[in-house]
Amino acid sequence: MTTTAHTPHADHSHRHGSGCGHVEVPHADHVDYVHDGHLHRVHGDHTDECETAGHIAHEQHAHEHQTGCGHVAVPHGDHVDYVHDGHRHAAHNGHWDDHGALPGGS
Repeated sequence: MTTTAHTPHADHSHRHGSGCGHVEVPHADHVDYVHDGHLHRVHGDHTDECETAGHIAHEQHAHEHQTGCGHVAVPHGDHVDYVHDGHRHAAHNGHWDDHGALPGGS
């Protein structure tokens, strides 16, 4: 199972919120914000790096995500996730990983 680490982002003075200028990515019971190639989550009085831990391959995923494929691209660390069928997919060693379900996803 994929879990999300609770890692506070040190020295992060920007306050994320609706209309802050960063792409909003609904994620479980909260919203992540794409900022400098990372996913940030507002958590109490600070901001967390909202990164998944673990490796979950998305089986039987034939669609090849790429720029212009029609799915929302979300910069995520050193790669790009693509929002598809309610999940974030990322290319990994010849297959697609599932980087997390979005609310209402299947």
